[in-house]
Amino acid sequence: MPDPHHPAGPAVSEQGTPGQAAPEQAAPEQAQPGRRRRWLRIVVAVLAAGAIVWVVVASRHTLGESLTALGNLDFRWFALAIVCEAVSLTAFGLSRRRLLRADGHQAGFASVMAITYAGNALSMSVPFAGAQLAAVFSYQQFRRRGLDPALTGWALGISAIASSSALALILIAGAFAGGAPLVTVAGFAGAAVFALPALTVLLALRYPRAREVANKALASLIPLARRVLRKPGLDPAALDEFLTRLASIRLRWPQYVEVFGLAAVNWLADCACLACAIHATGAPIPWRGLVLAYGAGAAVGSTGVTPGGFGLVEVTLTAALVAAGLTTGRALTAVLAYRLINFWLILLAGGISMLVLSRAKESRIRRYTRPQQDPGASDGAAKSPAARSSGTPAGPG
Repeated sequence: MPDPHHPAGPAVSEQGTPGQAAPEQAAPEQAQPGRRRRWLRIVVAVLAAGAIVWVVVASRHTLGESLTALGNLDFRWFALAIVCEAVSLTAFGLSRRRLLRADGHQAGFASVMAITYAGNALSMSVPFAGAQLAAVFSYQQFRRRGLDPALTGWALGISAIASSSALALILIAGAFAGGAPLVTVAGFAGAAVFALPALTVLLALRYPRAREVANKALASLIPLARRVLRKPGLDPAALDEFLTRLASIRLRWPQYVEVFGLAAVNWLADCACLACAIHATGAPIPWRGLVLAYGAGAAVGSTGVTPGGFGLVEVTLTAALVAAGLTTGRALTAVLAYRLINFWLILLAGGISMLVLSRAKESRIRRYTRPQQDPGASDGAAKSPAARSSGTPAGPG
């Protein structure tokens, strides 16, 4: 997989090239599925918005009481909830930094956290495609700091796999602890299984034979991609170079355990934020049903139907906490306090970070260099020993 900003293969002009379909001819065929998906997303979003409005109108008295009750929170526990959320995001940033340092690059904690906050804000701001845009934004920001495409893509991919797997295992443990039906446990176990294929592929690339098989399989799909997408295919040589580079990225197993542990801390600290928000209302924390209620909110929020699950998470999480034993008023107050931290404060901090990162000039960006590199080397390229001693840049090769 080449750099998406510099795709391999010949470029296609606006008029098309001989033997290839012009973009004007391919557009109607490609536009139909995309148009149908857009309309489906619009319909789902409208239905979700309608449901939220109906719930707000039907529960307006309870909502009004809960908003008033926010002023009566125990602010010691509310402050502790903010600390828990900060620990959650810090753990996620540290796990991502550990992956970005796999190749020896000195990824700075401050910049990784800024990109993490900005990515979260972007993911929360856009329905449906928020997570994808956040990944693209993070990829571009790390590339601007001198990381190559393989390392950046590998780090983001492993981070996503570790995060989803950790959440699934936490939910399975919570289902067992809460005495949930076997079907609930099986559902969470199925969620964990979805991460296994991607993890298997990434780990298999460490072995030359597996990489050779993967390269042949992907290369065989290139002609099909050309016919179906009517676009230039990937260069097999570039693909092999990318896979070879990807296979050279290594972490020791203790470091993988560290990444997974930090991913688990990310989710557990966020769940602790919810627990503190509940206690801040004066209600007892429903420990047996807390993790399952939290999982229900996380599942709805990940659908992307509304920005950051706005409205849907509040309704779902409130209903889950009521089912766990809280009164409707206390549950809604706790959820509003939790979302004030988990959604609105992160959106504010992330929005500021995204603005600063997007407006930063290239000359002011501090690049992630290896210890043996000259900080001024372009794209993090190492200089040869002779070049370092003489002060002249290393030649190609």
